Parts: sequence; structure tokens; C-alpha cells
Amino acid sequence: MLIVSSSARQSTLMRRALSTWLLLLSATVMASGTATGQTTKVSSGTKLVVADQNEGLQTLMRASGAADKLSSTIIYANFLGGPAILEAFRAGALDLATVGNTPPIQAHAAGEQIPIVAARTSSEADYFFAVRPGLKVDTLEQLRGKSIAYGEGTGRQPFVLNALKLAGLTRKDVRLVPLRAADFPDAIRSGQVDVASLNEPHFSRYLADFADRGASAIPKAQNDRLPKSLTYLYASKKALDDPAKAAAIREFVAAWIEANRWSNKNVDAWVDAYYVKKQNLKPADGRKIVEADGIYDFPSLTSLIPRQQALIDVIFEAGDLPKRLDAREEFDLRFDDVISKTN
Repeated sequence: MLIVSSSARQSTLMRRALSTWLLLLSATVMASGTATGQTTKVSSGTKLVVADQNEGLQTLMRASGAADKLSSTIIYANFLGGPAILEAFRAGALDLATVGNTPPIQAHAAGEQIPIVAARTSSEADYFFAVRPGLKVDTLEQLRGKSIAYGEGTGRQPFVLNALKLAGLTRKDVRLVPLRAADFPDAIRSGQVDVASLNEPHFSRYLADFADRGASAIPKAQNDRLPKSLTYLYASKKALDDPAKAAAIREFVAAWIEANRWSNKNVDAWVDAYYVKKQNLKPADGRKIVEADGIYDFPSLTSLIPRQQALIDVIFEAGDLPKRLDAREEFDLRFDDVISKTN
């Protein structure tokens, strides 16, 4: 009988454990890394179904010339709002979409895997606070006791919640009125609510059309206290697990960043291509929208984790999430490599 000493057995077990650990580490690197084991060449015939709203994304990609640099076939599908896009992801009908900061949180809370692959920040906030005719609100603190339009599951939700937090208020100090985003302009014009968050051109039109009735807004200096705009590009887990589609998504991320930079540098061309020719707006209205959008930046996904976590916490503390979520689970950090190459 061969007798193995205790120390020899220990040494053998340690070597096996180390070998197993190295194999697991290798697998982890391949799963989360960018260069290792990830296809970057787009296969012929690869198609991506990309969500669009009011043809904004496809017009941007084509007008900027970024669409011509894509190797894959892009099929744009028009939607109205983030909730409809989320339902399409759930049905397996979408590969990629641009959304505000809130839909990824809603998807996460619902157990959906739609990782964020790119982000665009802005120098301006998403919305402005319009105040009903005849009422004046000069500071965020004066929101106390007011009725406020509230769009749960949309970007307007954290916009309002952050305003309350900055003012030292809670939802108990105001009356939140649940409304669809499309109903916000009518609600503030009719006085159904005291305050509503509007974007352009609805905000400027409201102030102009109802000036004789005393339409007003919370001053921009107060608006500037709020977090700046944040737009995400997120993709279905199924598409990211497909090597051909994952490569096409990497290519789309780079092109999307390039297209957005073009819109910032070529304001008149962008206004004409989209707001005038597609939306039938006057050039002046189009320029107001672009000015409200601010100057874009494209930070690493890693750097946005604390900001997204703060947003999650605000929504959770307001009672609108069933549990506190971990923001790290909402990002595919492999795409930081693509983002860094565009900067």
C-alpha cells in the first residue's frame, strides 16, 4: 500500500484548487473582457432591430453620415415612450434602443436583462418646471403643498423626486398627480396641476401662448440645481450573447457617439434635417430644442455607476421600487473599451 503523507495530500489539494481557480479566472476574463474571446468583425448579413421614437434616431444616423459606416443592416422600429420599448424587449422583438435614465431601472426591477452599452450626458437638465397660469413658484422649496404632474416609469419621475429631495421635501409634502407624459402640457394649461415638467418645444410654447394669463416657470437658476440629462443606449442580453450581433452593437455604439457629436457641431444642419423636414417645426423652435438639449459628453459606463445608484436610491426611498437594486448589474462594462476609443 502506498501511504501519502498529510502534507503531500495538502499540497496536491492546493495545486488542484489553484488550477481550478485559474480556470475560473480565465473564464471570467473572457466573459467580461473586451479583447479576449470577443468577436469584433461584423458578419455578413447581420441585422439589428433598433427602437426609434418619432424617427429621431434614424434621421440622426443618416444626416450625420454615421449610418454609412455600419456593416450591419439596421431596421428601425418606431415606438412612443420607454414603457412600450421595454415591452418589445420582453417580447424578444428588439436588439437595441435609446432611453432615458429610468427605463433601465424599471427593466432591472422586473427581472429583465437589458444591459446599458453606452451613455450620453448633457450640460442641461431633461425638463423645465412649468407653473400653471396665475401661480408663481420661485424656488424648489416652494413646491410644498403644490400638485405636481407625475409620470412614474419615465424620466419625469426622478426629475420630480430629485427636486423634492433638493428642497428638503418628501412626496407627503406635495400632491403627485399620475399622468401620461403626453398629457402634461394640457394638464398645466388647464390648471389641472400646479406644476408640470415639460421639455421643448412644449415649454416655450406654453409660456408664449399663455403669457396673457400669467403662465410662468420655476426660474432656470433653480432648474440648474437638478441633475443633468442622461440618455442610455441599451441592448437585449440575447443580442449581446450572439457574437455577430454583439460585434454589430459595438460598431453601432461608436457610430451613435459620432452622430451625436455631429449634431452638436452642426446645429443648423441637424435642425433642418429633423425638426424642420421631419417634424414640420419652424427653425427657431428647432434651435430652442437643440439649445435645451445642451452640450453632449460620452463618459465611461464605470464612471456612471454611482450616479445611477443615486437615482435608484431616490426612487426606492420614495417607495416606487420593491427593493433597492445594485446599479452595477445594469451595465455591460465591456463597452467602455469602445467608448474610450471614441474620446
